[in-house]
Amino acid sequence: MKLRKTSIKRNTKETSIQVSVNLDGTGKTNIKTGINFVDHLITSFGKHSMMDLKVAATSNDGIEHHLIEDTAITIGQAIDNALNSRTGITRFSYASVPMDESLAEASIDLIKRPFWKLTLSIKRSKIEGVSKEDLEHFFQSLLQNLNSCIHITVKYGDNDHHKVEAAMKSLAVAFRNASAFDKKQKGIPSTKGSM
Repeated sequence: MKLRKTSIKRNTKETSIQVSVNLDGTGKTNIKTGINFVDHLITSFGKHSMMDLKVAATSNDGIEHHLIEDTAITIGQAIDNALNSRTGITRFSYASVPMDESLAEASIDLIKRPFWKLTLSIKRSKIEGVSKEDLEHFFQSLLQNLNSCIHITVKYGDNDHHKVEAAMKSLAVAFRNASAFDKKQKGIPSTKGSM
């Protein structure tokens, strides 16, 4: 069985990003973007998806939006690459994750057909110093580059930090289950014979 791990670099005039991922890891993470809340969200994603994830991201132009966007793009592309042909995986999964008063749900199909629907229900303009639009864009960029069909919905909650973190954890748990190998699955998990 081919190892489901990869390392990629994305270097532009705006940012320099390096991501290493091992989908069959133990949830070990080493995340350094210089933005504490983004680091926290990515760490939660690695921990609860049980993938080993290393991210080193630096800004070349001092613009936080570019750093957040490019980090998410690179993580998504690395995971897509690590999934290879997606042979033998469970493919579909969902997760409902509470965080105190908040509840988030994620549904995922690891088909190679990108579609995403995101409802974070953020009310404040900033969470832990990161703008609402940058947090939403982080999720959007990650989901677009995972090359899968993913729906994430914050069902309810009062605390925006809790909402966003529950959303990330629900994505992580759903991804962990969908990307797991299914012992009964032979070949590509599709009636088409292709993902």
